[in-house]
Amino acid sequence: MLTHLVTGLLTGWSLIIAVGPQNALLLRQGIRREHLGVVVAICIVADVLLIAAGTVGIGAIVLLAPWALEVLRWLGVAYLLWFAWTSLKSARDATGLKADTHQRSLKSIIVTTLALTFLNPGVYIDTVVMLGNLANQQGPDGVWPFTFGAMLGSISWFLVIGYGARGLSRYLGRPRVWQVLDVIIAVVLVLLAARLALG
Repeated sequence: MLTHLVTGLLTGWSLIIAVGPQNALLLRQGIRREHLGVVVAICIVADVLLIAAGTVGIGAIVLLAPWALEVLRWLGVAYLLWFAWTSLKSARDATGLKADTHQRSLKSIIVTTLALTFLNPGVYIDTVVMLGNLANQQGPDGVWPFTFGAMLGSISWFLVIGYGARGLSRYLGRPRVWQVLDVIIAVVLVLLAARLALG
């Protein structure tokens, strides 16, 4: 059982520790100290539910509906580009980049987090299909320990990147640093959108 748990944990980390829209948003909100708890909570709950859904067989349904993934793919491209544009606009306005000011409403942050989570086809491929299939290959005694391990991987990563970034915020108070961060995030999101558009 412990072996399956550790395997799930390592697999979950390997899939989630990458530069993606969720991680970019968490980094930004963590450094800004802007509604961070809400963003972390949404990311954790969404990932846990998607991993569980994959384990109980939703992954197979997703594979049977390729048109749904195609729709999500182009919605994801559009949203990633929009989010990149907002990051560039934020970088242009140096006076609005202080960590202790709340530039965006809670509702806006919730909508953005949900969109970057559920409009990303990679979430369904990696979290639902891949983890779901791997979980169901562990045998009757290993399915849920593997699943819980993968969930633990997601939970720990979101907490580390969110609150780890928050811990660095006091060292990153200069507007120029925020501008560079927003530009980097915008570039990463554009590259992700391009990769998504090219399949």
